Amino acid sequence: MSQEANGQKVDTSKRKFLIAATSAVGGVAAAGVAVPLVMSMLPSARAKAAGAPVEVDISKVEPGMLLTVEWRGKPVWVVNRTKEMLDGLSKIDSQLTDPNSEQPQQPEYCKNATRSIKPEYLVAVGICTHLGCSPSEKLKLGVDSGLGADWPGGFFCPCHGSRFDLAARVFKNVPAPTNLVIPPHQYLSDTRLLIGVDTKGA
Repeated sequence: MSQEANGQKVDTSKRKFLIAATSAVGGVAAAGVAVPLVMSMLPSARAKAAGAPVEVDISKVEPGMLLTVEWRGKPVWVVNRTKEMLDGLSKIDSQLTDPNSEQPQQPEYCKNATRSIKPEYLVAVGICTHLGCSPSEKLKLGVDSGLGADWPGGFFCPCHGSRFDLAARVFKNVPAPTNLVIPPHQYLSDTRLLIGVDTKGA
């Protein structure tokens, strides 16, 4: 379609096409700038390894199950403890090196009988405090664990025989000197856990 302007014919369809094309190129350029900007704000693998917080969906971790996630290049266990598991914790205090968690291996808000924020969820770094091996989960109580009928459930390090209970507390007379580390963490909701930062931002 043509119109007259200053005595000359103007092709409006060509004008609309040029405006649309220019807008499209501008949009692509804006996206080209925005995508790297947004990606730069997401934690890289290097940042995660250095300690960037890790958000975890715990909605599918059923009672008695363990989920392993990576934080700072280390395995972190999230265990949904059953009532039976929790009830057994107080029965073995005499067998433990540090039953009351006097050693600073956990944030202050986890210095309690379950070493946790929510009693049912244990969040612990799965690295043995002896020589840095990764223990195996032996969550089942008794003979099913392969550790004898009196095994209360917990974790066993096959490298040198260190044992930890379901609150990640170390047993007496094993090479590991201290309880497993409880990392800083907080709950964002009933099903979302953030490992690596707590409510104080530590």
